[in-house]
Amino acid sequence: MPAHPRTSRRRLLLGTAAAVSAGAFLPGCTSNESNDTSGSKESAGGVDDTPGKPVTIGFAGPQADHGWLNAINENAKERAGKYSDVTLEITEGANDTAQQIGQIETLINKKVDVLVILPADGKALTQVGLKAMRAGIPVVNLDRIFASPQAYRCWIGGDNYGMGLNAGRFIGEKLKGTKKAEVVELAGMDNLELTRQRTQGFDDALKSYPNIRKVARQAAEFTVESGQSRMAQLLQAVSSFDALWNHDDDQGVGAERAIKQAGRDEFLMVGGAGSKHAMDAIKADDSVLKATVLYPPTMAASAVDLARALGQGKGVGGLAGLEIPASLTLYSAVVTKDNVDAYLPTGFS
Repeated sequence: MPAHPRTSRRRLLLGTAAAVSAGAFLPGCTSNESNDTSGSKESAGGVDDTPGKPVTIGFAGPQADHGWLNAINENAKERAGKYSDVTLEITEGANDTAQQIGQIETLINKKVDVLVILPADGKALTQVGLKAMRAGIPVVNLDRIFASPQAYRCWIGGDNYGMGLNAGRFIGEKLKGTKKAEVVELAGMDNLELTRQRTQGFDDALKSYPNIRKVARQAAEFTVESGQSRMAQLLQAVSSFDALWNHDDDQGVGAERAIKQAGRDEFLMVGGAGSKHAMDAIKADDSVLKATVLYPPTMAASAVDLARALGQGKGVGGLAGLEIPASLTLYSAVVTKDNVDAYLPTGFS
C-alpha cells in the first residue's frame, strides 16, 4: 500500500471477509508440547488453552475510532484473557506512524516475546518490523502488510479482492434472471489500495454476468456521514437500479439513512465487513440490506493465537508442518438471511 507520512484515522481502515471466525481456522494452533491431549481444555474456537510456557505478547494496534477498529483491539484483549500463560502488553492505539513506531520500539525495549502489529501504514512501519525481527522478537503482521517479508514471521489478514469478488458473485446470482440489470457501488477511500482491490474484485465478478452493467460509483470515507452524503448523490444521479455494493458497514449506516430519506427500495444492498447492525438488519429482512461480506475483526484473536504458538515454539493443529505458516489469508464469506445466525456472534458494534 502507498506510504502516508502521517496516516489519518480513516486511512487505517481495511475492512475483507473471512470464515465465521478466524480463530476457527486455527484450532489447536497452541497445542501442548506433548501430543497427549487427554487433559487439555478447549476454549471457544477449539483452541487448546492448557497452560504452557509463559509468553508476553506486545500488541500495537489502531486507534479505536471506528467499529471495526475497536473490535480489532477488543478481540485481541479477549483472546489473550483466555490464556493463563499469556501476558498482553497493549499500546494505546495510534494512527500516527511516528507515534506507533515509538510505541513498538518501547515494546522491543521491554523485550516482549512476540509482537502483533496492525500498522497504521505498512510501508512506513517496515523498518521497525525489521528491527524487532533482528532483535529476535518474531512479528505477527496483522492485516496491513509490511513492505518486506523480512519484517514479519507471519502475516494474517483479509482478502480485499475476494471481498469484492464474492459481493459481485452474490449480486450476479440474484440478478441473473433479470434481462438488463444495473448496479451501483459505494466504495471506500480511493487513495487506499484495499479500496481498489475491492472494486477490482467486484468488477471481475460482474464480467461473468453479461446482463449486468455498473452504472455509477461513488467513493466515501468509511464514516457514517460520508456514507450518507455519497449515497444521497448516487440516488440523485441514478433514478432506478437493481443492486448496491457498499464496501463498509459503518458507512453503510449512513447509506441506509439516505435510502430511507429518499424512499427508495427497488434494489438490494450488499454491505461489507460484518457489523452486528448489518447482521441484525439481514436477519430482520425488512430493508434493502440483504447481505454483507465479512472482513472479521476476529483476525486479531487469531493473531494472538499465532503469537502464543510462536512464543511457545508450536505449530498449527491440523497441518503436517512443524511451523506455523508464513501467511494466512482469510476467506470472504457472504452472510445472508439463511446463515446469519451462525455469524452473529462475530458481528461487531
